Formats: sequence, C-alpha cells, structure tokens
Amino acid sequence: MSKEFINNHYYVFSVLIIFIAFAIFCFRFEKKRPQAREMVTLAVMSAIAVAARAAFVMVPHFKPMSGVIMISGMAFGPGAGFLIGSVSAFVSNFMFGQGAWTPWQMLAYGMAGMLGGFLRGRKVLEEKKGLLFIAAYGFVAVVGIVGPILDTSSIFLMPDVNNAEAIAAIYASGLPLNVVHGLATFLTLLLLTRPMLEKLNRIMTKYGVMKRE
Repeated sequence: MSKEFINNHYYVFSVLIIFIAFAIFCFRFEKKRPQAREMVTLAVMSAIAVAARAAFVMVPHFKPMSGVIMISGMAFGPGAGFLIGSVSAFVSNFMFGQGAWTPWQMLAYGMAGMLGGFLRGRKVLEEKKGLLFIAAYGFVAVVGIVGPILDTSSIFLMPDVNNAEAIAAIYASGLPLNVVHGLATFLTLLLLTRPMLEKLNRIMTKYGVMKRE
C-alpha cells in the first residue's frame, strides 16, 4: 500500500482506526448493560477531563486531562477509562478545533484511560509510597505511548514524509512536547490521585456503579 494512497485516504484511515478501537470497548461496555447512573458517572468524569484541558489552554502542551483520564481508569477499569478518554478528546476539540487529528487524539487519550485501568485493584493504589510510582507510571505512559500516537497523525498529515529519516524527525521533534505533557500528567497524578480515588470509590460503594469491570 503506497504512501500516496494512504495520504489520499487519510480521513478514511483515521476514522477506521478509531472506529475499530472504539467499537471493541463499546461492545464490551454494552455487554455489561450499564445503568443510567453509570453513564452519568462516565459523563461527569469526561466533563472534568475536558475542563482540565480547557483550564490550561494558555500553557502550551501542558495537559492535565491525561492525568484525570488515567485516574478514571484506575477507578473504573480499562474499558471505562478508554471510553472516558475518547469522549473527552472528542468533546474538548469543540473548543480546541476538530480535524483529521481528532480520531488520533481519541485513540491516544483512550489509551491513557486504558493504561490507567491496568492499575485498578493493584495494591500500589493503597500504599502511601505508591503515589510516586503512579505519577511516574503516568509520565512514562504519556511520553512512551500517548504522545507517540499523537505524533503519528503528523506522518499522515504531511505528504512529504516518505522516508525513515523524516518519520524519525517527527517523533524526535515531538519528544519535548510529550515530556511537557508527561510532566503535567505526573503532577496531576501526584496531587489528585488520592483525593479523586477516595471520592470515586465512595460513589462506587454508595451507589454500586462500575463494579462489574
């Protein structure tokens, strides 16, 4: 499959990628027959994530949204975390601008929620010393996975990127931005993981939401 063909069908490929990823998690979530209060909980966490991104609009690439999404995943599990991340990216882009990059952002932030979900039920969430590990985990996840997924969209957006050197240059130029994004995630997890998880765990215990993942 030629690079020219991919460039000419960029929107198709972008939508297809996110559709496949999103459909898998939606299918799993729907099989659990979620209640209305569970949907409301997911919507509220998505709104908080969107607000976290909007609040720092004046600070380029400093996005606490990823940290909030990862905390949601830690509380509710990988599937719910992916949904919250994807929805948050889509909704927040009504403020920051929709475009061909939106599906990639939905996939990237969805991955952030899923990666946070892998920590659900781990003892590290209950240990006081584990807070630094959680923050470092978020930093590595953003710099090593979430950020590169966002950078990948540039490879398709730029028609002149047709060799390994150019692709490597895109990822290298994106690294400093991903580090800033990672630092924002690190600080968010360091400061908010405990209080947010306490509130979310209380909601799950009191109302019995998101117990089945």
